[in-house]
Amino acid sequence: MAWINLLLLILLLVCLITDLKNRRIYNKVLFPTLALAIIIHTFIDGWAGLSTAFLGFLIGLGILIIPFLLGGMGAGDVKLLAVIGALKGTSFVIVTAIYMALAGGIIAIVIILMKKGSAKALLYHFFGKKYGVDLPYEKSALSTTFPYGIAIVAGAIFTLFSQEKITLW
Repeated sequence: MAWINLLLLILLLVCLITDLKNRRIYNKVLFPTLALAIIIHTFIDGWAGLSTAFLGFLIGLGILIIPFLLGGMGAGDVKLLAVIGALKGTSFVIVTAIYMALAGGIIAIVIILMKKGSAKALLYHFFGKKYGVDLPYEKSALSTTFPYGIAIVAGAIFTLFSQEKITLW
């Protein structure tokens, strides 16, 4: 499965660059990679490989579809996790999703804390809630967005390299 690992790393690198640069993850990158994942798995393991790719795709898609439908995530992010599932299977995409969520939370906290006025807004928010007082603060200081592909890539890379045995060639 060394080709799958190499293909995954190339996919992650390209998607990271395009998400950082343009805040987009392109179908022209995702769809050919999905096709290659299906072809490789089917060629190597037959029907079992095809079902592995398909089930991994569905699990990856299912993990992020609700945040997408609620407007909290882009379609490219959803498709990227689905393609990761098609490449590496269900257990890999589930573990990736856990690390992705942790990375996304850390990135969000760092971004909010670095935003002007956010420390004051956080203090006002938490102390106001604790004592039942609505203190005035700039609520926009606590809201921001970032390209979530960063968190997905971080989760996938951490999952890939934390596995016991990994071969790239």
